[in-house]
Amino acid sequence: MFDWLRERFEFERDGNGHTIRPMEGLRGFAVLLVFLVHYESLLAPWIAQDASLLALAHAIETVGSNGVDLFFLLSGYLIYGSLLKGQQSFPKYFARRLRRIYPAFTAVFVMYLALSILLPSESKIPDDGAAWFLIANYLLLPDLWPIQPMITVAWSLSYEMFSYLALPLLIALFKLRDRSVTWRVTFFLSIAVAFSIYTALNGGPVRLIMFISGIALYEAINNSELRIGGGLGAHALLVGLFFSLWPLAEPLGKSIKVAVMFVGFFVFGLACLRASQGWLPVAFSWTPLRWLGNMSYSYYLLHGLVLKGGFMLLSRVLPPTGEQSVLHWILLLPMLALTLVPSAMLFFTIERPFSLAPRSTPARMQRSPA
Repeated sequence: MFDWLRERFEFERDGNGHTIRPMEGLRGFAVLLVFLVHYESLLAPWIAQDASLLALAHAIETVGSNGVDLFFLLSGYLIYGSLLKGQQSFPKYFARRLRRIYPAFTAVFVMYLALSILLPSESKIPDDGAAWFLIANYLLLPDLWPIQPMITVAWSLSYEMFSYLALPLLIALFKLRDRSVTWRVTFFLSIAVAFSIYTALNGGPVRLIMFISGIALYEAINNSELRIGGGLGAHALLVGLFFSLWPLAEPLGKSIKVAVMFVGFFVFGLACLRASQGWLPVAFSWTPLRWLGNMSYSYYLLHGLVLKGGFMLLSRVLPPTGEQSVLHWILLLPMLALTLVPSAMLFFTIERPFSLAPRSTPARMQRSPA
């Protein structure tokens, strides 16, 4: 069974026969944080009368939402690194990005559409402007545009798509491949500071700067000797996660919280990814966590829908009274297990073969040298 699972969950990340093992674990950790967001929000009707537990649930939900920001950092690290290594044809580059995003997204989009028809009471599709709503959602416009996402987590994909378009443009426009490391880091940090100040005054998608945190992480790992110990990295992670609980008024407060995450996740990422040794990178190289990280995109897209279905079935068997606090702990692992199976099926059948399978090698390259 282990060999069967390893064959399906293990794959190369960098095309040179190597995997970035702690990074795979970081993805798994990030998606577990996102799972907690939806678990706590859907469980609320069953624990509503327990004020202390409800407050804890809200705190976990707030901290869990930062898992998306960790995804943004990792994406910025990988996409920027791939673009900086050499000149690429933009059409081919963007086609690869679309291939990475759309197969699994399309499958889940069709599921949501079918369920919206079968369960109209749960549908988010408006009666007026339904066609534009569906087109905008499929084009990944929610959140950066004032559009409600049909797939709850899909708002973050609009941030991803923005980064896919903006990074090659900036690299080409400012000739960043020819610039020094100091120039590039100063350039991107200046953008982060200026954008943070703007959003602090006017509001806006300040979480976009987390991609720049990933860019800074790439430069630090590949072009410096800067090292961070595991203890400091773990503390930086905790500060980045839990500072979001500080009651600060928006929009200034939100910009401050994201700025703290920017630094905290950078330090944490440096401690994990600089070397494979040390207790922190070893912890995030744990095989089950890495396997979850490898299918994290499928899990990210589908787990909310599966959780919603699970709690709808629970409400029929055990209607919420607000006084069933014990369920908070009893249901955590079963609901996590429930989300794993459909997500793995989506990964096996759609994401891996259509988005992650290596491109076929031309026949002339496959011939033996003999």
